[in-house]
Amino acid sequence: MSQFENVVSFIREQFSRPQGFIPLHEPRFGGNEKKYLLECVDSTFVSSVGKFVDQFEEMVSEYTGANKAVVCVNGTNALHLALRLVGVDSGDEVITQPLTFIATTNAISYCGAHSVFVDVDKDTLGLSPSKLEEWLLENVEVREHNGEFFSFNKLTGRRVSACVPMHTFGHPARIDEIIKVCSKHHIKVVEDAAESLGSFYKGKHTGTFSEVGVLSFNGNKTITTGGGGMLLFRDETLGEHAKHLTTQAKLPHKWEFRHDFIGYNYRMPNINAALGCAQMEQLPGFITQKRQLANKYKQFFSGSAIEFIDEPQNSESNFWLNAILLKNLEERNQFLEFTNANGVMTRPVWDLMNTLPMFNGCQVGDISNSVWLAERLVNIPSSVIE
Repeated sequence: MSQFENVVSFIREQFSRPQGFIPLHEPRFGGNEKKYLLECVDSTFVSSVGKFVDQFEEMVSEYTGANKAVVCVNGTNALHLALRLVGVDSGDEVITQPLTFIATTNAISYCGAHSVFVDVDKDTLGLSPSKLEEWLLENVEVREHNGEFFSFNKLTGRRVSACVPMHTFGHPARIDEIIKVCSKHHIKVVEDAAESLGSFYKGKHTGTFSEVGVLSFNGNKTITTGGGGMLLFRDETLGEHAKHLTTQAKLPHKWEFRHDFIGYNYRMPNINAALGCAQMEQLPGFITQKRQLANKYKQFFSGSAIEFIDEPQNSESNFWLNAILLKNLEERNQFLEFTNANGVMTRPVWDLMNTLPMFNGCQVGDISNSVWLAERLVNIPSSVIE
């Protein structure tokens, strides 16, 4: 039996499916989902008003340790609003990593801002604080304006207003170091924690280190609301303002329509939040099972020519999507072809953002780690096992 056949056989054993298709990550509904959805329908409050919205926010806030959590219709909307809340304006530049899902760079574009791509670390798959500091020292100067300090790109003259690191596949980046580097250069940080609900770095939940963090509850995430996102805040007042903006910035009144900001219709419907509440009740069990699966993969690939990507130092990962490294691009493609042809869904990492036609004119630092990973990394089935 070939090495690839061994991998397919092992994956099938974990999911107790000797035959049939094995998806990359499917949702698991084994709790109160039907009960809460029926309760929501019976109440007639299926849109943006209802008890499950508040309850879902409270559950996520308590679990993550955030002082305030605000639901949105999806994670991309949450990223867009987060960038607006930290002051990103049209014409600004925002630093992020090229190895990320396109939602990160799309949200930057929604602000009329320009992405700048800085490399990741191989062990975390997240933005590299050392590469970030190198790029800033070489390309940015700090200037004072009306008593405030801002960083400006020496090449483009644009303000560098924010940085968006991502906790890739649920593995925490060195977020404390990233924030320290950005603070020296007066750059705000928005944590893209879309994939890392249930992941902790140095004992603290991802998405709670910076001023604003973002989670996602898309259908393929660790828990799902069908579609949905969440903003996490340290500052409860900023969180309240975000909640106001997501509801079209409508001021409370019994009958009149009064608005005091340009707002957004980013509210999560109550029916989605009902699903989220049932999923949150099961989250600890999901994380336990996902970490058990990751440990089995780790043991299986130990000593193999295929390397399993483990959680980084000082981290407790949710292992949202398990990932392996093949020898080179040719072997990666052979593995993808074989596994998918044999009913086991595997996927390469996303195309690097700087290679896409919308972003190939953006400034790019040394991204050798991202290129190396993109040629070798493959995600393998990672669903919660029944």
